[in-house]
Amino acid sequence: MAVSKEDILETISNMTVMEIVDLISAMEEKFGVSAAAAVAVAPVAAGAAAPAVEEKTEFDVVMTSFGANKVNVIKAIREITGLGLKEAKDLVEGVPSTVKEGISKAEAEEIKKKLEEAGAAVDVK
Repeated sequence: MAVSKEDILETISNMTVMEIVDLISAMEEKFGVSAAAAVAVAPVAAGAAAPAVEEKTEFDVVMTSFGANKVNVIKAIREITGLGLKEAKDLVEGVPSTVKEGISKAEAEEIKKKLEEAGAAVDVK
């Protein structure tokens, strides 16, 4: 009496995870194969069907160091962000700190240039 694929799948779908693990181990032993080889093939096929990665459109400007001239960096931060003197000073002294979030690449590069001219070290993420 032959068992159909549907019967096998139905039986497996009613098993617990531990029972399935035991079944896989028994099949590996009986047939002298490893399930790891079959699993390694699956991600390759899934990766080929994955959609193209979208280009990043929003960037964050993060100051990693204020350098040797903290006063110039504070002035640049005030100009860029519109913060008051105390808030700008706290932002500069709290490095690494995010200066602006979710901005365009052009704006991020402009801010990075201004801060680097003032003496700060900046990352655009």
